[in-house]
Amino acid sequence: MTSARYPLLLLILFSLLALGSLFTGLLFGSVDIPVSGIIQALLSHVDRNDSIVHQIIWQLRLPRVLAAFACGGLLALAGSLLQVLLRNPLADPYILGVSGGAAVGALLAMLLGWGLMLINVASLAGALTAIAIVFGLSYRAGDWNLYRLLLTGVVLSAGCTALTTLILTLAPASDVKGMLFWLMGDISRAEESLSAWTTLILVASVSLLFSGSLNVLSLGQMKAKTLGVAVLPLQVGIYFCASLATVAALMLAGAIGFVGLIVPHAIRLLGINDFRWLLPLSILLGGSFLTLADTLARTLWAPQQLPVGVLTALLGVPTLLVLLSRKR
Repeated sequence: MTSARYPLLLLILFSLLALGSLFTGLLFGSVDIPVSGIIQALLSHVDRNDSIVHQIIWQLRLPRVLAAFACGGLLALAGSLLQVLLRNPLADPYILGVSGGAAVGALLAMLLGWGLMLINVASLAGALTAIAIVFGLSYRAGDWNLYRLLLTGVVLSAGCTALTTLILTLAPASDVKGMLFWLMGDISRAEESLSAWTTLILVASVSLLFSGSLNVLSLGQMKAKTLGVAVLPLQVGIYFCASLATVAALMLAGAIGFVGLIVPHAIRLLGINDFRWLLPLSILLGGSFLTLADTLARTLWAPQQLPVGVLTALLGVPTLLVLLSRKR
C-alpha cells in the first residue's frame, strides 16, 4: 500500500469509528431502545408514536454523546499541538497548568456554595489566570523560551494541586464527591456543547491552515527558521490555540486526563507524522475514544455512574502499552 493511500484509509476507518461510537452512545443506557427506535427518533424531530423514546434520544443521550465527542476531540487536538510546541511526545493539554487553574477556581466556587453558572465562570477565570501567568513568565521582550514555559507550567500545576488538596480538606463531606467528579471528569454535567463544537471547528481549521508550518517546526526551531518559518509567532499561536481548546474541554466536562496524551501518541505510533493527517485523525480518534469511554462509564455500573476520567486511564494505559510493545 502506497504511503499516500495509508493515511486516507485511516481517515476513512476513523470516520466510521466516530459514527459507530456516536451510535453506540445512543444505543446503550438505562432504558433499552431498539435500533429501529433510535433511527426513527433521529429521522423525526417530533415523534408522535413514542414520545418517551424521542425525549430520551434528543434530550438525554444525543446531547451527551455530542458533548463527549467534542470534548475528546478538543483534548486530542490540544495534545497534538502541545507535543509539537514542546517537541515532547509525552506532553498533554494539562501540562502547562491550565487544568490546575480551572480546578482551583471550580472547587473554590463549590466550597462557597455557588451555582453551576458561577462554578463555570470561576473555572474559566482560573484557567485564564493560569494561561496569563505561564505566558507572562515565558515570553519576555520578544523571547520565547520553551524550557521556561514547561518549567513554569509544571511549577504552577504543583501549586494548584496543593490548593485543590487544601480545598478538598476544608470542604464538607457532602461536597467532596462532586468535587472529585469534577477533578476526574464528568460528562453528565454538560448541558450543551455548541460552544465546544464551535471552538473545535475554529481551532482545527486554523491548525490545519498552518499544518505545513507545523511539519517544519517539528524538525526543530533552527531548521524551521532556516526554511523561512516565522517560528516565534507560530509558537505563540500554537500555545493559545492549544490553551483555547483545553479551556473549552474543561468548561464542558471538567478535567478528563489521558486523552490528549495517548491519542496523538497512538496516531504517531501508527506511522502518521504529517500534521495534515495527524490533526483530523487525532480529533476523530479522541472523540470516539471519549464517547465510548463515557458510554461504558454510565452503563458498566448502572444506575451508578463512574467518573469518565477513570475509564479513560484504565482503557488508555493498556492500549498505549500494546502499541509500544508492537513498535520496533
